[in-house]
Amino acid sequence: MRNLATIFLLLLAVSCQQKDMKQQLIVPTDATYLNQSVRRLNDVVIFDIFSPPVASRVYAYSTLAAFEAGRWMDTSYHSLTAQLNGFPELPEPDSGKTYDFRIASIRAFFSITQKLTFTKDSSRITEEQILKEMKDGVDHDVYRTSLLFGEAVAEAIWRRAAKDNYKEVQGMARYAPSDKPGKWKVTPPDYLDAVQPFWTMIKPLVMDSSSQFKPEPPPAFSADTASQFYKEMKEVYDVSKTLTEEQKTVARFWDDNAAAITYKGHMMFANKKPSPGGHWMNISAIAIKKSNLNWLQAAQTYALVAVSMYDAFISCWDEKFRSEYIRPVTAINEIMDKNWLPFLQTPPFPEYTSGHSVASATIAAMLTSIFGDNFAFTDDYELPYIGIQRDFPSFIKASEEACVSRLYGGIHFKAAIVNGRTQGRALGAFVVGKLRYKKI
Repeated sequence: MRNLATIFLLLLAVSCQQKDMKQQLIVPTDATYLNQSVRRLNDVVIFDIFSPPVASRVYAYSTLAAFEAGRWMDTSYHSLTAQLNGFPELPEPDSGKTYDFRIASIRAFFSITQKLTFTKDSSRITEEQILKEMKDGVDHDVYRTSLLFGEAVAEAIWRRAAKDNYKEVQGMARYAPSDKPGKWKVTPPDYLDAVQPFWTMIKPLVMDSSSQFKPEPPPAFSADTASQFYKEMKEVYDVSKTLTEEQKTVARFWDDNAAAITYKGHMMFANKKPSPGGHWMNISAIAIKKSNLNWLQAAQTYALVAVSMYDAFISCWDEKFRSEYIRPVTAINEIMDKNWLPFLQTPPFPEYTSGHSVASATIAAMLTSIFGDNFAFTDDYELPYIGIQRDFPSFIKASEEACVSRLYGGIHFKAAIVNGRTQGRALGAFVVGKLRYKKI
């Protein structure tokens, strides 16, 4: 009897130990590995020179995969894909199996990342390093089951990505700029083709259609000195002549032009820079670290920001290639000063509305809903690239500086900035109001 009692107690202890281990595996933990993964994706987006709309697509699907695979750590978190347009029903974990949902989250994230990017080796190395560290102390069967679940979630996410019209958009006939007065023309110094002129065809995640937040039309093109267009054109010209050092710093800090080309005599080379989306993903990472968010809180934050960004660029690009509005450098060269050049290099797509203004206002609305109105932070994303970091008292203030930076840079008129900000704020409020997500 004594031996039977001893065996019973041992079995009970093992059972409790297994139960404790299973419970430990599903509790949200520190977000360091997830932050590291997003940082690697930022690097890849820069290296691959993705345009802002394409970068937003990469961020959205990758972070949604990470969140949806990991959210089973805490079932009080709502599925985001179930609330978005066009996603299939995602797989659920088997109740009879034990998982480490952090491992599933990392596998899902990198599975999508590697499908959507060109530079796959660096992301594979990062994934292998992270999984090697996470594997330590995890049962072999649990590790394998977790990887398979992450891959299953990624495959479901990928089915939606494969049907969002991206392939069709890339296969469209070459875009031909209009030769009408006031319409966009290729701009110096590179005279590059327009970036993603058919992006309005991409299926939104939250919006009902790409034109749901269509802004008011821009001022009519006119060389009349009494016209609104001429006044805004002259404002860009005058500001460029009196830029302060602070204004130049602001313009450089928010430049984020992945397609910028530098000339040194007869030599030409590309400066690989962060995209606007990458800049805001880094701001999200700063807020996540400052708030000491756990894995699930961080995964949800990244996904919400990326979803907001994705729809913001669809909304903005929809208007850009509807109005096909002339850039300041073209108008000023034609009407005022044939030798004038802006402080920043003009990106290769139409002027109205400002992409920075729409995206920054949309994302700032989402981040404010997550972290609050007065979340102060230091934005250090540009520190490795141009040696600048800036302090902001809130996400809204940061977004407003991003907006006005386009005037200082000489690449946007005031209407594109103001109306773009209004467009982004309306879209941001819509996304925040429509999606159910767990508050921090």
